Amino acid sequence: MELKTSVQGYPRIGEEREWKRTLESYWKKEFDQSTFQVKMKDIRLDRLKKLKQSDLDIIPVGDFSYYDHMLDTATMFGLIPNRFKHQAESNSLDLYFAMARGSKNAEACEMTKWYNTNYHYIVPEFENDWVPKLTENKPLNAFLEAKEELNINGKPVIIGPYSFLSLSKGYPKEKFSYYLDILLTLYAKVIGQLTEAGADLIQIDEPHLVTSLTDDDIEIVKDIYEKLADLVPNSKILLQTYFDSVSHYEQIVHLPVAGIGLDMVYDKEKHVQYIKDFGFPNDKILSLGCIDGKNIWKTDLNNSFSIVKGIREYLPNHQLHLQSSCSLLHSPVSLGKEKALNDNLVNGLAFADEKLEELRLLKGALTDKDKVLRDWEEHQQKVDLFKDKYQRSNDKREGKIAQSYRSLPFSERHTIQQKKWQLPILPTTTIGSFPQTLDMRKARTSYRRGELTEETYQGMVEEKIQRWITIQESLGLDVFVHGEFERNDMVEYFGEKLNGFAVTTNGWVQSYGSRCVKPPVIYADVTFDKPMTVRESAYAQSLTDKPVKGMLTGPVTILNWSFERNDIPAKAVADQIAEALTSEIYHLEQSGVEMIQVDEPALREGLPLKVENQAEYLKWAVESFRSATYKVKDTTQIHTHMCYSEFHEMIDSIKDMDADVISIETSKSHGKLIRVFETNVYDKGIGLGVYDIHSPRIPKVEEMSKVIEESLGVLPPFLFWVNPDCGLKTRTEDETVSALKNMVEATHLMREKVKSSVKI
Repeated sequence: MELKTSVQGYPRIGEEREWKRTLESYWKKEFDQSTFQVKMKDIRLDRLKKLKQSDLDIIPVGDFSYYDHMLDTATMFGLIPNRFKHQAESNSLDLYFAMARGSKNAEACEMTKWYNTNYHYIVPEFENDWVPKLTENKPLNAFLEAKEELNINGKPVIIGPYSFLSLSKGYPKEKFSYYLDILLTLYAKVIGQLTEAGADLIQIDEPHLVTSLTDDDIEIVKDIYEKLADLVPNSKILLQTYFDSVSHYEQIVHLPVAGIGLDMVYDKEKHVQYIKDFGFPNDKILSLGCIDGKNIWKTDLNNSFSIVKGIREYLPNHQLHLQSSCSLLHSPVSLGKEKALNDNLVNGLAFADEKLEELRLLKGALTDKDKVLRDWEEHQQKVDLFKDKYQRSNDKREGKIAQSYRSLPFSERHTIQQKKWQLPILPTTTIGSFPQTLDMRKARTSYRRGELTEETYQGMVEEKIQRWITIQESLGLDVFVHGEFERNDMVEYFGEKLNGFAVTTNGWVQSYGSRCVKPPVIYADVTFDKPMTVRESAYAQSLTDKPVKGMLTGPVTILNWSFERNDIPAKAVADQIAEALTSEIYHLEQSGVEMIQVDEPALREGLPLKVENQAEYLKWAVESFRSATYKVKDTTQIHTHMCYSEFHEMIDSIKDMDADVISIETSKSHGKLIRVFETNVYDKGIGLGVYDIHSPRIPKVEEMSKVIEESLGVLPPFLFWVNPDCGLKTRTEDETVSALKNMVEATHLMREKVKSSVKI
């Protein structure tokens, strides 16, 4: 039996985030396009050299991107929204980045999460006058570059047609098959040219096959790959799935492709059972994702060995590939820089490079174990040491928080809170963060290194807070925030202060575009230590008579945006975090901060990919949020913030969170959400983000007025708040002040309109 190793993709950002710095320098016009292309090529080739040196048998190519792989595919097929047509007159690179980030005259394309990961993709847009064309065969260019520069005959990686179209927008559901047929002609060109160039295996990613597919859906998938088999009969396609078990296993494994890739980490029991019950075709490659690509824990190779060995004995004549469960894009690059973590914790960790080594060991153990025995035993010893040091919690909290509701219903709280706060109709606020300037980032680093005293550092933080309280006063906002200048990241900050967390030095992963985050590591029971946010929030409140929101990150978001233990139920960890936040909220109230925002932008992102598993998740996720917030005084106003919410899919769960005010990141899909409220009643305070903070573009007063007016067509004015759609951390001061000034002006215009008319 032939046994090979591969991965579906590798991190783009580089060990020192050189990819990020190159992008941002280009956007700042610090060098020209030619220099940018050279620098990016160097980064691209360096990562391929590393993969070649890792002893991988099959190296992925084409997974590198300047921004996002879905955006790459859209531009490759000429899917350029009309609002960017003017940009087409300039170079294609500026057009590409305009779609991702917006331009002076056009809003950026919508951005949302990639399945159940913390990576964001750019949503392709279909328009009626789209002229289908292959503008550039990007996978072919990547394949040829690897071959010519490094003598690598790589495995080109392409997002599959079914997943690509399913994740796109702008077409009616009944035209799905119509657009699919057009796309297939373009895919056939890409695949055909790759085959002619000598690609031995072409990876077509179809993660959508692990969602809840109907019988009709699977018939569409069968039709896609039967047509591709006719259009490019000599091509060897590896149909790759990940993040969960496939739906309709029997039909999928018999599609006319050369191989099937299955995730053997998430829901592996189901895949193992499928193979035993239904077998696997003799003429196909079976690619087993047996190393976790999404999390950072060392693999217990004894378990992986047993799984692969069992499948190998069951399928003795099949060609097997061993690989990560998904692209290593979702993992930090290397443990090499992690000198500050204690050895006991490092024993349990594996980043992308260490996962490559795990694949080498696993293959070696299955072919000639004596050659890898020493390394294997050292690896397993570290796994055991970690498990012994950090035993699973025996904490039994389940069921404790199911009855955690506020003492009064919202209708009564609202009256009490209005009397206390005396806010105008359509109150204005922001989501939390203000621009993180270079001086504060340097100061945080210096403070951590011991180069700044706490007094000096805190003085700098308070100076920033004071400055932005003054700015908010001058802008005329109604509810202020302190700006979060002391925080590196909305989750990592709490990871530094709660027991049971560790933070890495260089554990960066790409979130969207050049934005990288460093998720904290949950390695033990989570408990409260001491107040985490009170000092800054209370100081800000002392500077103004306007209410200042205390800013916390919610339990489910802290869980979902961390690298959590994979041997402890997620619900149990969320409950521990919620209990810790209850203590923090108590201390905020005691300090005089009685408007508190507990952000849950990742609540929906944690939804299981299969519909049948979602209700249970939503139940405990909502309970965790309520557990963190239900003990507050009736006059204390609890806010929350959510991202990318398909509101109609979970409106009952969001109501059940029982927050007094919820703000939702909806600027790019505002019309879609408005339609939801035409048929669903939401009876609590709500702010639909009136402009997109991910773009440097400054929206006009008229644009934001229109958004507010549309919202008030379906939502009551006395419950509606006006805010940006997310935090302003990534924007410049000029962009922030200009946009907020327009937002306040638009609000004042709409207040007058509301006062003069009962209904708009």
